Amino acid sequence: MDSSSCLHIAMYPWFAMGHQTAFFHIANQLAKKGHKITFLTPQKARSKLEPSNLHPHLITFITIPVPHVQGLPPDSQTTADVPYPLQPHIMTAMDLTQPDIQTHLTILKPHIVFYDFTHWIPSLTKRLGIKAIHFCTASSVMVGYTLTPARFSKQNLTELDLMEPPPGYPDSSIRLYIHEAKLFAAKRNEFFGSNVLFYDRQAIALNEADALGYRTCREIEGPYLDYIQKQFNKPVLTSGPVIFQNSNSILDENWSTWLAGFKPDSVVYCCFGSECVLRPNQFQQVMLGLELTGMPFFAALKPPFGFVTIEEALPEGFAERTKGRGVVYGGWVQQQLILEHSSVGCFITHCGSGSLSEALVNKCQLVLLPNVGDQVLNARMMGNSLKVGVEVEKGEDGMYSKDSVCEAVRIVMDDESEISKKVRANHTKIREMLLNKDLESSYIHDFCNKLQEIVLEKS
Repeated sequence: MDSSSCLHIAMYPWFAMGHQTAFFHIANQLAKKGHKITFLTPQKARSKLEPSNLHPHLITFITIPVPHVQGLPPDSQTTADVPYPLQPHIMTAMDLTQPDIQTHLTILKPHIVFYDFTHWIPSLTKRLGIKAIHFCTASSVMVGYTLTPARFSKQNLTELDLMEPPPGYPDSSIRLYIHEAKLFAAKRNEFFGSNVLFYDRQAIALNEADALGYRTCREIEGPYLDYIQKQFNKPVLTSGPVIFQNSNSILDENWSTWLAGFKPDSVVYCCFGSECVLRPNQFQQVMLGLELTGMPFFAALKPPFGFVTIEEALPEGFAERTKGRGVVYGGWVQQQLILEHSSVGCFITHCGSGSLSEALVNKCQLVLLPNVGDQVLNARMMGNSLKVGVEVEKGEDGMYSKDSVCEAVRIVMDDESEISKKVRANHTKIREMLLNKDLESSYIHDFCNKLQEIVLEKS
């Protein structure tokens, strides 16, 4: 093939909807450039993704049957079908699809396979003469901190070791607190599917790839991308920031009417993503913190562990005390449209990559309240390095209080505070950069060129 040819790319992301949608976003971008995409996915994920297929003549789905694994409920296909402790069984089921994937790739003969958690893909593609791209849905900040050879070079890592960034890491302000380091240390001994340690799975997936891909831009994560490239000694590709286009849909009338009843930039919006479930005490402290601000608020959260509905989990008397100025909703909401609403002035976020992408292109101020995993290091980058938000203070046990939630909100909403002024200025600068109409297109153009170069390289 020559450098002007269109590519055939197969994609096989981890069976979690956050990963599926991230891969499908890049699939649409690549198809827009004329590349052919084969998307391998379970039926349940396929049914959710198909309405977002903008190029059905170039993006083809192949449904992958998910083998049953002992311990999983019947017809479990993605992490959305099971509680968090059962997710390793979903990974085991995905590993058992290897023979099917090998058969499909042998017949399809794509130029490239995009993958993430299936660490066995690179060895398979090498035998078939196909290139393998590890496409990471997490930030390079997290990968650089936790998964690089510099981190793995030391045996028996302690919690104290993990509180410090690895040798050569580009930003010393990004580090873990003790309660976070304990969780990261425990993760290093956790098996994640097929009797494979979680970190071993990730290390193999990264080290054996032909190249590493990230859905970010160098203007935000440049130093961390450079660090990863040096650490793994292989190409690092960036597909650009995830800029969510204005959809043709409009905000549900009940929410738009309610939000319209408040002054511009006055409402605090709180949402922790589609899969985050808080412990009851965490949930109640968030609620009481919102109440304590005295500001109007809209909280879209899942019921905490042990509760069926959001209403039964609320603090006693909360609904009566906040009636008229607060909404707590346990279902899905149109987050992008809510963040765009003129009355929303603050966003309390769990710092998931998708939520941060939506937040950075809007004007609302950020309060950072990470829950698990890469969210923690995303929060450090946003709060300590880029200084575009304020992180909620937590105790040594990792718990936050109603006072610390309230304080973070009040800081970013105070137009006169020096911290708020700096955060707003930094946020505005990044927002304007991200909304540059040429930024996304230039990144995807360069991304496609790099893919062509990798395919043309001799193994």
